[in-house]
Amino acid sequence: MPHAALSSLLLLSLVTAIVPDCPSSTWVQFQGSCYAFLQVTINVENIEDVRKQCTDHGADMVSIHNEEENAFILDALQKRWKGPDDLLLGMFYDTDDATFKWFDHSNMTFDKWADEDGEDLVDTCGFLYTKTGEWRKGNCEVSSLEGTLCKAAIPYDKKYLSDNHILISTLVIASTVTLAVLGAIIWFLYRRNSRSGFTSFSPAPQSPYSDGCALVVADDDEYAVQLD
Repeated sequence: MPHAALSSLLLLSLVTAIVPDCPSSTWVQFQGSCYAFLQVTINVENIEDVRKQCTDHGADMVSIHNEEENAFILDALQKRWKGPDDLLLGMFYDTDDATFKWFDHSNMTFDKWADEDGEDLVDTCGFLYTKTGEWRKGNCEVSSLEGTLCKAAIPYDKKYLSDNHILISTLVIASTVTLAVLGAIIWFLYRRNSRSGFTSFSPAPQSPYSDGCALVVADDDEYAVQLD
């Protein structure tokens, strides 16, 4: 087996062993995170009911950290997920610090508020208004939601993968290791056979007197004796 063919085989096996970074094909990847809009209407008693929709999938409610991410979410909600006009963001108002914070504990490095802070922000949540991409403040005590936008970091925590994902990943990795070992054995045998198959033997050097004659020396006379 040529070396190039073996390299191609190993490369193919490695490619097939790649496990998707996001939980499934229903999630969308952007800037090192996975996003999914769970289009399920739920009755809400408190915001933890909303968070549970995401934490059950190994994720959390969405946090936004730059203009590009805000634009991506806005575009995906409008074109891909057909989300609601007002999307509840994964933030809460911390009365101790008098600041908004993300539930996923990431830093509040960006905001896009359309209005100024009011005097009383207790029980205030943030909403993404999908018509303009701006953020609005509103009461956290909503009775129902048409869907929840979840966000998971990459690499996705594999402990939240379904049993099918774990089984498939295990089989793919085992197959890759098997192919790599077989490829190495085949290459080793090929190299060994190629070296032993072309061994040449050189004939023994012949005497210049190989025509059947021998020189016999007796006293001072020399004469040739013809051998039969």
